[in-house]
Amino acid sequence: MKTFKNKIIWVVSGFMLVSLSACYEKFDPESYAPSVSIGGFTASNEIAAANLVAHFPFDGDYVDAVSKTAGVNTGTTFANGLKGQAMKGAKDGYVLFDPTAAILGLKSFTMTYWVNSQSTTAAGGIIGLVGLSKKDGFWGNIETFFENGGTETDGIFKAHIQNDSTDTWVAKEGIVNLYNSWTHIALSYDATASTFSIYVNGSKTATSTVAKFGNLKWKNPGKMVFGTVQFQTKPSLTTESKGEPWASYLTGLLDEVRIYNIALKDNEVDALVKLESRGK
Repeated sequence: MKTFKNKIIWVVSGFMLVSLSACYEKFDPESYAPSVSIGGFTASNEIAAANLVAHFPFDGDYVDAVSKTAGVNTGTTFANGLKGQAMKGAKDGYVLFDPTAAILGLKSFTMTYWVNSQSTTAAGGIIGLVGLSKKDGFWGNIETFFENGGTETDGIFKAHIQNDSTDTWVAKEGIVNLYNSWTHIALSYDATASTFSIYVNGSKTATSTVAKFGNLKWKNPGKMVFGTVQFQTKPSLTTESKGEPWASYLTGLLDEVRIYNIALKDNEVDALVKLESRGK
């Protein structure tokens, strides 16, 4: 009789253990780990959140996460990105986007993005990245691209900025190991100081002060373009050129394009790079 009672106790005990285990999720040590904090931020979206005017994650669509409006795709697709998915460029491929009022009203700005590009020595003289077109100018109001650096691994980042009837160029030459791996680019402009800054992988690598450049005022702006320069689209976004043999398309990857209406601080750019590279 005692043996029978013991068996019943063991069966009941086993049933209770199974029932209890069904009520609780499996222990996940990562859920108890402290949040990563870099520069006081735990996620990339926390950085200058009130000043973020556009964000293109390219996670399976071409939607600006801020305005909730979508760009129009020609020939690009999606692939695994640095964070989620990324836009996968192609020969004759690009995305167009109608700029929002917040983009058109920028006085200062910071534009950031991740890019994984092939070498310009194979593609041509330049590879267009991200820009805001100018309908009657050869170069856009903002035109950013990689230029041939003379080797298969090193390159040049260049940006053209139009401010009403005045324009300027900023550049960072000699960027080593630029191609076929992820690189973060940030371009900022502080209207109060009339100063541009270029950051590569979170580090400020070039500055340029343009006397009395002041608050930006775009001239005859058109669409934004991702994946090439404004005169390589079909039809061209400008009346000044219908395409050039030395200009090409980004056939690599573009991810996490962000536009702010301020010049980010050095520590904010650094934190953005470190957090996004961790998928935060």
